[in-house]
Amino acid sequence: MLKHVSPLITKLFAETFGHPPADITRLAADGSQRVYLRLSGAPQGTVVGAHGADPEENRAFLSFTRSFRSIGLPVPEIYAARESEGVWLEEDLGDITLFRALSAARLEETGGGWPFAMTAVYERVVELLPRFQIEGGRAVDYDVAYPRAAFDGQSMMWDLNYFKYHFLKLAGVPFREQRLENDFQRLTEHLLTAGTDHFLYRDFQSRNVMLRDGEPWFIDYQGGRRGAPHYDIASLLYDAKAEMPDDVREHLLDRYVAALSRHIEVDAPQFIRTYRGFVLIRIMQAMGAYGYRGFFERKSRFLESVPYAARNIAALLERGLPIALPEVERVFAHIVKAWADRVPVAGAPKGLRVHVASFSYRQGPPADETGHGGGFVFDCRSLPNPGRYTEFVNVTGLDASVIAFLEQAPETEAFWSHVAPLVDAHIVNYQGRNFSDFSVAFGCTGGQHRSVYFADRLARHIRERHPEVVVELEHGERTRWPEAEADVAEDDPAESTPPSAVAADREPWTR
Repeated sequence: MLKHVSPLITKLFAETFGHPPADITRLAADGSQRVYLRLSGAPQGTVVGAHGADPEENRAFLSFTRSFRSIGLPVPEIYAARESEGVWLEEDLGDITLFRALSAARLEETGGGWPFAMTAVYERVVELLPRFQIEGGRAVDYDVAYPRAAFDGQSMMWDLNYFKYHFLKLAGVPFREQRLENDFQRLTEHLLTAGTDHFLYRDFQSRNVMLRDGEPWFIDYQGGRRGAPHYDIASLLYDAKAEMPDDVREHLLDRYVAALSRHIEVDAPQFIRTYRGFVLIRIMQAMGAYGYRGFFERKSRFLESVPYAARNIAALLERGLPIALPEVERVFAHIVKAWADRVPVAGAPKGLRVHVASFSYRQGPPADETGHGGGFVFDCRSLPNPGRYTEFVNVTGLDASVIAFLEQAPETEAFWSHVAPLVDAHIVNYQGRNFSDFSVAFGCTGGQHRSVYFADRLARHIRERHPEVVVELEHGERTRWPEAEADVAEDDPAESTPPSAVAADREPWTR
């Protein structure tokens, strides 16, 4: 998709700033289907170009962003947009999410426990949240809300059935359907007593808060709609992989209620009672998402969050559910038994170091310096070879021209679609077994183009998907790059066809 999207984004950049971008880097989009590019050469330095395939979702994001900016809320500025083509340019808020900052701080904490220096950052976040919900709720146009204007009874049942069909059924958790539906109806009636009078951010979690110069900025609220404020604070405090201790949750909840009380009248005891019900529905919605992405789409990294959520559920069961939900309680108990112990408990050390390298087959794969003897070596020589073209002789797999050349070839994404899930699965497995090191190397003929591109891409992917992991990246032929000969393989006869000449109906791996 990038080869179709990129020209639209670069064209909008040129029209907005008067010249094409100096450089383009693809950014990770987590669970989203949207495409994000970082483009340099703007007066601001870098900007983010985005493409979304859903026009209604795009319209909601752009409308809400402009409304929030108009009242001074910390969201990215929109520099230009062409809604008919689904592309826009927005302010670059950097790469540090709240989750990434928390993960990095936890690595520095003795024993890997909660880093209490992060509590102050979370305090700032929860004190800003009511401004979005109350002030923002007065400013936004709910007519563009997508897919519904309010988090009403219908929306709640969608979320609960998402949990039923995409987690319980796909994970093989037994349940009695009518009894479960009865519980869902009772829970929905309980939640609706909170009303739907304010802006509900919908996906208010640590990956959707950016930190720039230590201050929080907010993204990914395109699913926002009218709703109860309880839902968003539940989303943040029960963000599964954040592994927030209960005493920190209670402290932040108190800070949030105090901040909310500065905007509207709040009956604090009643708010907290109802909030516990919103914790349940948020956890179930998240579990449905993990199941859909993990079991159905086979994106194993989403299943990494399930054990963390299961431990949150265990704590809820110990405290007691806010209303009688016997079948929900029964399936929760099954989830806790099946999943809660699948990864080290909170506070256990997570010391995996991943060594990523590129190399030339003329020199051979890098030696194992760690003594662990484990890892993968991927041969990139089956892919189209930029080294056969004179314009690429003096550039590398880190340069935009080589990246564009490789990413227009279907073989490149086919190769990546096998590599990334395999590496992700091993990282999760090795973390669970307390392994200390894991290596991944990419080789091509000269160690300058294809192997460099994939090593760099994988290092960025791991840092985004597994921020608790330490990534070491090394390009074995870097010292030879300035004088590198064209990356031509004498023993690689299949490399004579440029990507543009590959037949559109050719299946991957038949070159």
